[in-house]
Amino acid sequence: MSVIMTLVFDGDPAGVERYAADNPDAMRGIVDHAAEHGVIAHRFYGGDGKIMVVDEWPDEESFRSFYAHMGSQIAPIMEAAGVREGAEPSFWRKLETNDDYGWGA
Repeated sequence: MSVIMTLVFDGDPAGVERYAADNPDAMRGIVDHAAEHGVIAHRFYGGDGKIMVVDEWPDEESFRSFYAHMGSQIAPIMEAAGVREGAEPSFWRKLETNDDYGWGA
């Protein structure tokens, strides 16, 4: 069963969008490398002074292997957003609750 990985940072969501607009090849390179490591889905989200990354991976180790290889390429995105402190990833497994709705349930 796959896992959801979340990272939440204090930072400027517009900084992430600016970096992405100015560096599309770098962004594509990161996601292409993530695909090679097995990422199933990936999104950035922004709120009031917060940035959240939500990924789905086959397992925790797949994400950790990807990040070990690509952390230095990901750092400029965080710098562009003014992120000063790293966040530890959280991993989530789907609970079987018999009330699934949406997302192809």
